Amino acid sequence: MKNVSIAVAIAASVLASPAMAQEQGDFSGVKTTVIAGYDNIDTGIAGVDNIDGFLYGGSLGYDIQSGNVVYGAELEATESTGKISNVGGRIEVGRDLYAGARLGFVVGDAALLYAKAGYTNARVSSPGLGGENGDGVRVGAGIEYKLSDKMFTRAEYRYSNYEAGVSRNQGLVSLGLKF
Repeated sequence: MKNVSIAVAIAASVLASPAMAQEQGDFSGVKTTVIAGYDNIDTGIAGVDNIDGFLYGGSLGYDIQSGNVVYGAELEATESTGKISNVGGRIEVGRDLYAGARLGFVVGDAALLYAKAGYTNARVSSPGLGGENGDGVRVGAGIEYKLSDKMFTRAEYRYSNYEAGVSRNQGLVSLGLKF
């Protein structure tokens, strides 16, 4: 009987957790996230396959909520493990810097659907030949879900288009803190 009582108490707390997260409300504030995901780069070079890699990094942003609308700005720095070797040598994808804005709409009390756009600068290098920085534009969309008053998670897709016909597709997840 004692085990049944413990099991009922655990089940009740697990089932109550999502309801508590939905009572949180405001998405405003300073936020920081840890980012991880999939990175796919099209170099725009004929005969060179797309480069796949693991994306990781972090972001810092600030959001303001007015009614059900959330708008804000964010800065991000990521790194990619993407590299490819072929007859012409090896190409490595490096860091990616981003500064942009996002606009979102609150769904319920715990979810935020958003779109983003901004400036991005990526580094691509080839050992022995050096590296090149490319300026570009990024657009994306995602969902942010509150886990508690201070903690949230995100899932996001984004597309970046750089100089010289280079483009990038990324799918990522992140875990963040609101201050």
